[in-house]
Amino acid sequence: MQNRIVLVSDDSDFFEYILSRLKLRKSDEIFRYGFDSVYSKIQLFKAAAVIINSEGNNLKTIELLKLLKEAAVIIFAYNINSDFVQEASMAGALNFITPFCDEKEFDAKITGALRVASLMSKNQQYRDILVKNNVLKSGNEIFLDYENILDKELESIKAEALNAVLVAISPNEKTKFLITPEQIEINIINNIRKNDILMSFAPSKYFLLLHNTNIENAEKIWAKIKVALPEKIYAGFANVAYKTRQQLVNEVLNKLHEAINCDVSERNSAEISVTGDNFKLFRQEFKKKIEKIVIPAFYHIQQKYDGKLFNITIEQTNGEDCNELILRSRHVYASFMVTSPGFSKINIDINYRGAKNAIPPKRLSLDPHELETGFLEDLLEQFILEFRKEINDDNS
Repeated sequence: MQNRIVLVSDDSDFFEYILSRLKLRKSDEIFRYGFDSVYSKIQLFKAAAVIINSEGNNLKTIELLKLLKEAAVIIFAYNINSDFVQEASMAGALNFITPFCDEKEFDAKITGALRVASLMSKNQQYRDILVKNNVLKSGNEIFLDYENILDKELESIKAEALNAVLVAISPNEKTKFLITPEQIEINIINNIRKNDILMSFAPSKYFLLLHNTNIENAEKIWAKIKVALPEKIYAGFANVAYKTRQQLVNEVLNKLHEAINCDVSERNSAEISVTGDNFKLFRQEFKKKIEKIVIPAFYHIQQKYDGKLFNITIEQTNGEDCNELILRSRHVYASFMVTSPGFSKINIDINYRGAKNAIPPKRLSLDPHELETGFLEDLLEQFILEFRKEINDDNS
């Protein structure tokens, strides 16, 4: 098997020294770069064994290490102090060598790096398959099918009686236009452990599963993540415990939107403030809320999915007393209805007809101030996902 070995140094004598000690085969590829020219060639470092000459370049070495997430890196120096070893190890260094390493130690460390690089290459092949099958997002370690991923992880967590926390993450309606999904994703990935799992739920909304932790520690991890972000985003937390996937998702989304709503200065939905029996004023304010939140949310979801759901039509009806989003397929009809009897409560009713799995009707009752754009769109996304799953089961 071909090995790719990348050497990085600003000292040309280093290249000659290392090459004299490497036991190369004809099939091995060798690349040599100075620190200033290496950044344009980062793609070559994937699944490669990299040897960096850090002598006199400790800061540049650490900065480069932070970018080499998919390489097996060995640090070379004449003198390696303990502080630098600790910092480089935390940044991802696999091992360290000096000119004083004997031949056996040197060969063992190089062989170890080549083996790790080989595993990375194999993992990249598997990753490419997952990306092609729309399971994993290209460019970042983000799973797209959160339902199946959560089901699998929850089984493992329950079987081993482990502690875990699910985090729901999202900007508010204003901030999501000021920060890109890539900025959110990169900052999260750079601050979590390898066994933690980031999943996409909806545009700019994510689930983060943190293993072997509790809410207190999860909040510390989140504090570290949000400080690194250029705009304010929010998080809700829920202990996994022995909850079903849907129970967990509902709880953590509620916590997320509580966090958004607690920040009054960032809230984009109009509060309904009515005292006593001023029914007329309440009704006017409620009508504004329907116009500003429900109708735009229905319209946004319809525009997003219209014509993109195979053999499914999507339509909406809006009236003074009832707003409804309807999904239809050949055999199944589903309704997502928002009403406000007496203008004191907001009811969200989800009903199915013709469903193979006999899905029971659902009702969610909210106080008027709890109706918020992001929360409503999350419920609509879940409604569509559940309908698509039912259609797939019906056609199987």
